[in-house]
Amino acid sequence: MTTVLLTGFEPFDGDPANPSGEAVHLVADRWSGPEELATATLPVTFAGAAARLRALMDEHRPEVVIASGLAGGRAAIGVERVAVNLIDARIPDNEGAQPIDEPSVEGAPAARFATLPVKAIVARIAEEGIPAEVSYSAGTFVCNHVFFTALETAASATRVGFVHVPWSVEHAPTADAPTLPLADIVRALEIAVRTSLDVTADAKVSAGTVH
Repeated sequence: MTTVLLTGFEPFDGDPANPSGEAVHLVADRWSGPEELATATLPVTFAGAAARLRALMDEHRPEVVIASGLAGGRAAIGVERVAVNLIDARIPDNEGAQPIDEPSVEGAPAARFATLPVKAIVARIAEEGIPAEVSYSAGTFVCNHVFFTALETAASATRVGFVHVPWSVEHAPTADAPTLPLADIVRALEIAVRTSLDVTADAKVSAGTVH
């Protein structure tokens, strides 16, 4: 049976909630298959998140891996296209580690591209009226570290990607923070999973930027 691994993150940097972790659990509650869906909440630690992800991939042998995380300040669902082999932590992780200018995986390439149909996912999310965009930077914190680690760990037949989500309306830290309803975040992740399973060749449309 085809298996999908979908992950989110625990809260970090003193925040009381993380919409990626909440949304992943809700996707699991609503999942009706026919594929098997494995879900997990990863720790926001460089060592722990990578180790946990590798263990999950080894346990479930998924055909599709989608990690998700919070991008506070963004107003749209961001489907990441590029993972860089770089850790440059502006803030400490949840264990107090703050690596600077270190590789995610020693000896690996400088960057890797997502192997999911990124543009098709964005288009299908947008078709449901949920703001979505192709993103070209997953940052240099634990989200990008997990994204790059997943791409390095994946077997050749396993497709991997990362989805960044805004704050949810329900748990925004400030009144003026860009947000989406948690229900929209859940739906966007469901669409990302379904599209990754159904679409093999990405849409041939421009999603480039000029700066």
